[in-house]
Amino acid sequence: MSSELENKLANLPAKPGVYQFKDRTGKIIYVGKARVLRHRVRSYFQESRPLDAKTARLLSRIDDVEIIVTDSEMEALILEMNLIKEYRPRYNVNLRDDKSFPYIRVTNEMFPRIFPTRKIINDGSQYFGPYTDVGQMRALLKTVKRIFPIRSCNYHFTPEIIAKKKYKLCLDYYIKKCDGPCEGLVSQEEYGKVVKQVVNFINGRDRQVVAEMKEKMNTLAEHKFFEQAAKMRDRIHFIEEFQYRQKVVADDMKDRDIVSVAMEDEDAAGAVFKVRDGKIVGRQHYYLNGVFQEAYENVVASFTKQFYLKADFIPEEIVLPCEMPELEEVQTWLESKRGGAIKLVTPKLGEKAKLVEMCAKNARLLLQELQLQKMKAKLKVPHSVTALQRDLRLKNPPRRIECFDISNIQGTDPVAAMVTFEDGRPKKSDYRKFKIRSKETPDDFAMMAEAIERRYSGSLSEKLPLPDLILVDGGKGQLNTALGVLQKLNIEIPLAALAKRLDEVFVPGASDAQNIPRSSSGLKLLQQLRDEAHRFGITFHRALRTKRTTTSELNNIPGIGPAKRNALLKFYGSLAAVRNASVDELLLVSGITPELAQRVWDYFHTVREQHGDAMKSREATTPHEERNPAEEQTQ
Repeated sequence: MSSELENKLANLPAKPGVYQFKDRTGKIIYVGKARVLRHRVRSYFQESRPLDAKTARLLSRIDDVEIIVTDSEMEALILEMNLIKEYRPRYNVNLRDDKSFPYIRVTNEMFPRIFPTRKIINDGSQYFGPYTDVGQMRALLKTVKRIFPIRSCNYHFTPEIIAKKKYKLCLDYYIKKCDGPCEGLVSQEEYGKVVKQVVNFINGRDRQVVAEMKEKMNTLAEHKFFEQAAKMRDRIHFIEEFQYRQKVVADDMKDRDIVSVAMEDEDAAGAVFKVRDGKIVGRQHYYLNGVFQEAYENVVASFTKQFYLKADFIPEEIVLPCEMPELEEVQTWLESKRGGAIKLVTPKLGEKAKLVEMCAKNARLLLQELQLQKMKAKLKVPHSVTALQRDLRLKNPPRRIECFDISNIQGTDPVAAMVTFEDGRPKKSDYRKFKIRSKETPDDFAMMAEAIERRYSGSLSEKLPLPDLILVDGGKGQLNTALGVLQKLNIEIPLAALAKRLDEVFVPGASDAQNIPRSSSGLKLLQQLRDEAHRFGITFHRALRTKRTTTSELNNIPGIGPAKRNALLKFYGSLAAVRNASVDELLLVSGITPELAQRVWDYFHTVREQHGDAMKSREATTPHEERNPAEEQTQ
């Protein structure tokens, strides 16, 4: 067991909730519920506890644990089931109670059916639930079938089947429980209106239905159909009583998000509980930076806006922990994004206030966990970095290292490359390359000085953080050059140089190379940095040289401007193909006249030969290399 996991177990709350065991890849492998999280989760790791084979295998794979605090065991149970459905953990297949709560399904058919189900299929059907009390769900369906003429058959209807009257009327039609869609006795539109009433009734929007039933009851009474009026009265009473009991158990079945933020010093964590159909189906959390001395309501507003900017679904109600600034503007924006009305509420009492407090508890626990991870990340340094700190006798571990390399051939197309490693790994977003501007002489020292100065002065010094160590490719000369630039800029950063020939490491103030074992992982890290900088620099240098040799050759020919040069290269694909083309073949290119074609041929076969084939030999040594321009930037 890791020390991080031990620390989490020691700080578990004595509250109900859900726990999730994860393996070393971060995948959820088990979800469970607990009346007291502290006791339940810790019980897995008691040495005296007898283990079956399954639990033993589970424990061998646990690398981390995450918890979600709830207000009751029932909430934990429902949340546990939803998380299991969502993540399908490997070790949850043999739950002690694997019975899922049922839903009411309204099918997505020409004439929809309504029935209970325990399986959710993504076919456009509507689902309502889950229902923890199966008896209440059955009573609701029974009430629906008493009130609404919804078909109970399993036939598949199409306009062609209905026109042919393939299916005959059943008993439900004759006892007034179905309007006969099988023979086209009710239109799809009228049947759809009935289905819409059913959906509203299931969702608790039954005032219109009850009003219509009361009106019908009064009409029956006026016509002295007292027995039927009494039945209607009993149905109305049953519906009202049933709906009242259902709200107590399943709340209002609305979709809403519960938002909360926890803050401490300059750290903050935001949590969002997703409540769908009256149940918590999951949570999302984020770590927020740069909130030091910021007002709490401003942080809540910022988090809310950023969260819903990327959200793919916005519910009809968002419950907030406090009144936030720009409330009307935010509400208008959310309504525009959702395409419908939205309520932003800040409850002080009642069930919603309890939900906010539950969300806030989880945000606080998350903040504590993230702060712990943040501290551990600062303390957790790769072995190669600590080895390098030891080898170079540095005060702090060199977690961020920048390495410089110069590439040129006899002063032509000179470039400098800078690569960045953080915690022993390349950070390609911070790679930089420089076209050297001082090209009068092929002076590698001057080129290195220019690159160092441009990196640590001007705009780059503001865009990138300073490294813990600077490495230059070269010996004492390059080391002293870099040191002089840093002293000129009044920058104190540890500096080292890695010579190519013997991989000797030099540092300022020491005349001899450092005595570093060849097997040291710190030395290997420096070699990796040097090799990566060389690769990055030579790739850039070759790209510039290829571009120059390709364009400059054709630019030397009178009458060949950018348009005709591009036309030649596009037609033949390469400079070598242009060079080997005959006069007649050159005439095939659009815009090339006989005079220009002869001039191009003469250049490559007479004029160019007078200057030798130096350029041709250089092109032969210039392979085309693929690179990712998105990861690197030219300065």
